Amino acid sequence: MKIAAISDIHGNIDALRKILDQIRKEKVDLIVFLGDIFQRGNNEIECLELLMSSLDVICIKGNCELYLEKGVDIDPDVNYLRDYYDDMRERLNKKQIEFIKGLPLFYETKINGHNLMFSHFLFSDIASDYPFLQLSDLKNGVFDRACESEKIKQYDLVVIGHAHEGFVRKNVVCVSAAGLEEPSYLMIEVDATGINYIQIKVN
Repeated sequence: MKIAAISDIHGNIDALRKILDQIRKEKVDLIVFLGDIFQRGNNEIECLELLMSSLDVICIKGNCELYLEKGVDIDPDVNYLRDYYDDMRERLNKKQIEFIKGLPLFYETKINGHNLMFSHFLFSDIASDYPFLQLSDLKNGVFDRACESEKIKQYDLVVIGHAHEGFVRKNVVCVSAAGLEEPSYLMIEVDATGINYIQIKVN
């Protein structure tokens, strides 16, 4: 089975179109978008509409979707984005807002006996308004300890985004940002013998 994972498109509609076109030519079985439709780019609503209409894409919620849904007060580090998200909330229609609210925080599946989980980032407390670890946790040891937790070790592969760079920590793979410079995605192949993956740049 072939799975493509995309993350952090950040309003870059050209990159999103190119990536989806390239992935579909690969005839994948599943496409997972790991969140962060908004912020940085100028075509957030176009990106949202494209993902809403793409029935072959499973979308999950990133921190940007949480800011739009719940407000920036859930994360004290992003108070400077209050005006942006207030304005974006006014620009979206009811159907678009309901789509965002309905997005799950993670997607998990079992393929050929292998357990896979997809989320925007590792969780600190999935029940809280802001459920993710902080990016600073990549450097202070918290992220590494989370990778060693039983919640993460139960999966054969955990695919995340958010950090805007590709890296691997044991069974956790981070997908680089699709909407920033040198857009790319993660291609995963799963069969009875194991799991293989590669980061692919968009042509």
